[in-house]
This record gives sequence, structure tokens and C-alpha cells, in this order.
Amino acid sequence: MSELETLRQALPDYGKDIRLNLGSLLGSGGMPELTAAQTWGCAIAAAVAARQPALLRAVEAEAARAIDPATAEAARTAAALMAMTNVYYRAVHMAGDADLAKLPAGLRMNALTRHGIAQADFELFGLAASAVKGCEGCTRAHVDGARKHGVSIQAVQAALRIAAVIHAAATLLDAVPTATSAAPMTAGEPALA
Repeated sequence: MSELETLRQALPDYGKDIRLNLGSLLGSGGMPELTAAQTWGCAIAAAVAARQPALLRAVEAEAARAIDPATAEAARTAAALMAMTNVYYRAVHMAGDADLAKLPAGLRMNALTRHGIAQADFELFGLAASAVKGCEGCTRAHVDGARKHGVSIQAVQAALRIAAVIHAAATLLDAVPTATSAAPMTAGEPALA
């Protein structure tokens, strides 16, 4: 059993829907709207943004079977940039000051264009991290960027679904950090491949 499957099964009973969603979204054939690189890159970016170490380790271990190291690194890079930009742009938006909004951010963001993967994929990774962090401006920018690079609306939704479920799993794992035994799987629950 994979580390991710073990964590999935360890989610408490009140998180059964999260357990089911993890299995269906990240299990074999779970996200036909996305390539394997997009699916696992979004999962990595969301897991970094969610800041739950055990979940991140498990997602990265599972992703390593499906994607190349450059894609995984780009996903981590997207999440790192979003950790900075989501705070900045959300704060500027909350301030509601038109003069402040006109100022350049003045933050290094070279990796937005120097990540070494398809821009459409990087936009999806940034979207997943921004959704977890709750930055409206960055979420809009990455939806627009993904669409500009030919990503379907269904693929955008799939990235958001992954982000939502990864965030929920991280929340539950943080709430029950001493979960040592796996919750029994219910008949019909999809297992991770």
C-alpha cells in the first residue's frame, strides 16, 4: 500500500468524503481532463501550499511514479512563488487603495517564466496553490493564464478540485496528527493505484 493510500485511509470517519475524493481524483483514471503531469503537479503545488508535511511526502512519492523530476520541481516552484505573491496581492486587494494597487510589486518572480515546463501546466500549478491560499487576484490571473494557453474550463475545474481535496486532507490530518491506524475502507471506495 502506498504512503498516500495509508494516509487516505487514516482520515477520520467524519472525513469519509475527503477520503473518497482523494481516491477518485488521484486514483488511476481519476482526472481525464488533465495529463498525469498536470494532475500530480497540481497535487504537489496544493500540498506544498497546504503545509502538511506527511501529505506532501506522500503526494510527492506517488507523483514520482507518474511524472518527471522537472515537473515536480516546477510544481514546488509554483507553490513557492504563490506563497509570496498570494500574500502580497491579497493584501493589496484588501487594502483597497488605488494608488497602492498601481505600484509594481518589486518582488523577484523570475521563475514565472523560467520553470522549464509548458506554461499551461505552470499556470495550473499556480492556480492550485493560489486556491489553497485563497488569493482572489492570483486565482483569477492563473485561470486567465491557463485559458490563454489553451487549457479547457474542465481542466481548470479539475485543478481546483484537486486543490480543494488536498487542502481538506491536510486540514483533517492536522486535526488528528496522532492517527496511527488506518480507517477501514468501505466497500466501493476507490483505492489509489
